[in-house]
Amino acid sequence: MRAVFVDANESLAVITERLEKSGDPKMRINRNPDIKSEDYPAVLDGAEIAVVDHTALPTDVARKCAGLKHVVFLGTGARSYMNPEELAELGISVHLIKGYGDTAVAESAIALMWSSARVIAQMDREMRAGNWLREDGMQLTGKTLGLVGFGGIAAEVARIALGSGMKVIAWNRSPKSHPGVEFTELDTVLANSDVVSIHLLLNDETRGLITRDKMAKMKKGVVLINTARGAIVDEQAMIDALNSGHIRHAGLDVYNIEPLPKDHPLTRIPNVTLSAHSAFRTPEASENLIHAAWEHCRRIVKG
Repeated sequence: MRAVFVDANESLAVITERLEKSGDPKMRINRNPDIKSEDYPAVLDGAEIAVVDHTALPTDVARKCAGLKHVVFLGTGARSYMNPEELAELGISVHLIKGYGDTAVAESAIALMWSSARVIAQMDREMRAGNWLREDGMQLTGKTLGLVGFGGIAAEVARIALGSGMKVIAWNRSPKSHPGVEFTELDTVLANSDVVSIHLLLNDETRGLITRDKMAKMKKGVVLINTARGAIVDEQAMIDALNSGHIRHAGLDVYNIEPLPKDHPLTRIPNVTLSAHSAFRTPEASENLIHAAWEHCRRIVKG
């Protein structure tokens, strides 16, 4: 059984080669992270396993991939890049990798929170333009952090936030408990949090969950952090809330359109801190990710 890493950047390619073991399925690494969806059939060339980092796999393209039986997606957000149910109808199983970057993403969410609260990125931009911008920041010690969704990443965010003197409350779709965290209803979290941080998988139930009405329930002057998926939040409603000042600042790592176009409205709003869907990108997380991908491939071959 053959495998192809279809869209490897150089750092992931090097880790993939280093973690290969004797007896592993043959893995060909395509060192081109910029392939297009229509390139899949040629890149796979009949391989049964596709290891995918970020390239969309439309169902009509998958139909043309002769021999493809398994997609090992490097992360949990495959649904943003493909339709697992439709692929299953074609006999293609989609395998996800969970937990590999919980600490990395949590630290990024915390970094965005602190940067947003103290408007660091905005001051940096203004000073580079020759303006001595001095803004009052939000002091976070004693403030309430509301977590929307509570998995491994949110648990790490809670650990760090509790250690910095914040109160942490959370809502999750299924019952959860965690030391130091108060679980309550979603509307209660939104209404009582000084900072709201999104930590949900994207699916039919969570798409568009944070609506204009939900944002209206948030405190005026709230800081909004999203390191999950852009489509969970009504983007236009968020932009309107940022422009009105209802949302004081947003720290965003994810967007409806990626890469974010240079003329996108979010790039023109001063009270937004942007990062390029890179919360998970640390050497430690990449090591965990590729190790898990190899383990998936080994299990697939063993049946």
